[in-house]
Amino acid sequence: MGLLFRWARFLARYRWVVIGVWLAILVVAAPLAKNVTHRLSSSGFENPSSQSAWVDTQLSHLRGGGGGAATLLIEHASLGRVRAWASASGLPSTRVYQLQAADSSVLIPPSGRDVVPAKIIGEETTFRRAADRGGATVTVVSDAAVGEKVTQGAKTTLAQSLPLALPVLLLLLLVVFGSVASAALPLLVAAVGAVLALGVLDLLENVMTLSSYLTDIVSFLALGVGVDYALFISMRFRSERDAQVDPDHAVAETMRHAGRSVLYSGIAVALALSSLLLGGNAYWKGIAVGGAVAVACVLAATHTLLPALIRLFGRRLDWGRIRVLGTGRLWAAISTLVEGHPVWAIILGIAILGVPAWFGRDLIIRTPANLALELPVSDPLRQAVNKQQQVLGAGFNGPVVLALRLPSTVTKPTYWDEVARVTNKAMALPDVRGVASPVTLGVPTTALAALAAHPDRMPPALRTGLQSFINPAYSPHMVVLYVTPKSGPDSPRTTALVKRLQQDLPHWVPPGSRTGVGGVTALLNGFNHLTGRRLPLMMAAVAFVAFAILFMATGSLWQPLLGVAFDGLVALATAGLLVLTVQRGGFGLYPLPPDSAITPLIFVLLFGLSMDYEVILLHRVQEHVDRAGAREAAARGLKSTGAMITGAGMIMVVVFLALIKSPLEIMQTLAIGMTGAILLDTWVVRSLLVPGSIALLDRFAFWPWGTHRGEAAAEID
Repeated sequence: MGLLFRWARFLARYRWVVIGVWLAILVVAAPLAKNVTHRLSSSGFENPSSQSAWVDTQLSHLRGGGGGAATLLIEHASLGRVRAWASASGLPSTRVYQLQAADSSVLIPPSGRDVVPAKIIGEETTFRRAADRGGATVTVVSDAAVGEKVTQGAKTTLAQSLPLALPVLLLLLLVVFGSVASAALPLLVAAVGAVLALGVLDLLENVMTLSSYLTDIVSFLALGVGVDYALFISMRFRSERDAQVDPDHAVAETMRHAGRSVLYSGIAVALALSSLLLGGNAYWKGIAVGGAVAVACVLAATHTLLPALIRLFGRRLDWGRIRVLGTGRLWAAISTLVEGHPVWAIILGIAILGVPAWFGRDLIIRTPANLALELPVSDPLRQAVNKQQQVLGAGFNGPVVLALRLPSTVTKPTYWDEVARVTNKAMALPDVRGVASPVTLGVPTTALAALAAHPDRMPPALRTGLQSFINPAYSPHMVVLYVTPKSGPDSPRTTALVKRLQQDLPHWVPPGSRTGVGGVTALLNGFNHLTGRRLPLMMAAVAFVAFAILFMATGSLWQPLLGVAFDGLVALATAGLLVLTVQRGGFGLYPLPPDSAITPLIFVLLFGLSMDYEVILLHRVQEHVDRAGAREAAARGLKSTGAMITGAGMIMVVVFLALIKSPLEIMQTLAIGMTGAILLDTWVVRSLLVPGSIALLDRFAFWPWGTHRGEAAAEID
């Protein structure tokens, strides 16, 4: 008897103890899971060794964001009231613009980042006080505000999407199982695994950077794979229960077969997600660890709690039986096609995948440097950023940050002479609209040095402005300048400007200086470049994992090779679907390249999750192939697992498709990509290509170890 067989008998015998242990685990994990979002971060995208990372560190010690009077988003107040507050504060009411969002407007002072007039800063303060007294909500339009809005959107996605997914999931499970009790059990086990995973993530937040997107990814991944795994095991138990007299033996046989397949599948998904560690920064490391934790927690629940529960319920799993429409004729017809005409089955499958795959060649992945594009078109903050770009220039909301650490100190006039030299050099570049710098305040360099030596003598407005550029308490050698490009943050011209500044800036400062070019544009350009460079490595790693898992699961070389090839074709077809929807703005989406912070995850999950269905199908074929031959075994395996695999795929589709309710396009991209990938994988690859290739290869299908390897593996599990 195999290890899983003996383990399952132990769980069946001590089922109440197992259930009690899991109740204790949930008591501990639930409060942690509820608190999981409190330390999630919108950072982690930078390459730790890059200039942008160093510049970001310097910015963290400053206040403000480049000086100048801020652009203000005013909500919950009429346009007339806002203009009245502006006039009373000394600001031109003509700089107040109505937004499309109800009761929302934006105040764009005429200063920009080129100058820091003390008068306008004071008037802005007066205006904000008046708006606050009038009950309006005032938000400074900045990258920080947009980043916080994106983080909040990620945190609310779960609450918005989960109520949509759960009723549909329950309905699908009722169709698959035909009874209320059997349908509820996979949801229960998946929920337990998800709670445990989120609890573990809450602990991991203390020691590593975890993305604000991770809660949604982990929750829906745990829910999807948890329901799928529980479905495979529960359905096998029902067939074993009907054939076995001893219920403990039925549980053990279930885990020896279905439990083994699920274990291989879970390891494949976890290892596939671990390939994201090759992404090269904290963001991908967090996604890799969080995803692997989700799968590990689900495996723990399906291989301990689920066997105890199915033994406890036994035949009571049939409680609430309903009549459902059978799909036996459909799978009988497809099985006949595969067995009798495997070549045509393969041609049909490749043709279906080939159409979207043709468009996959045009895929471009990029995280937008204009963070507002992450928000819905109807969001007032996004509309405020758009208006700001129209009034002040396309590059205003994507300044390039120049950090200078000079040998002299801010208390020396020669220091400010060097800063003026760099400012003038930057201003002279053809794609630069303006440079915000302390030397553009209209104060002589000697006066700047004197004021820096005695900050208590500075006028309050000037002190506020200088805090965006210097912090002598942190470093008397450091100054930060803000370059406003003429083009938008995502323009190729802005990217070229960043590269030129990176090349030229070290030559504009005296020997012994340190310089860096940063800001959101530089940081996300670096992230896009790093992800694009690492993506082939990540895909090679996940392909190797898929090959190794399939080889160990089947003892065949042909099946892993074909599995990786078919998954590669599905990945290309999925890329085509993303081009036709997200990239070109289909289905009402704003046309935007699929985000490089989520698209690699789609491809990695595709390879990992496809192993679930592949292993289930191949193990079932191997159970028949010795007695019936490869062609008939392929047909039998497909006929017995087709409804289960496509049903499991539809369950996973429902889970991910619910993310379409997210306010963030990055989560909508994940929904579309995973929906397309899973549908193509389950309905085309598992239903046509894999059984068709087995039937076509016939006795060579499981070469070189033949067809006995699967049963041998079952015995040693």
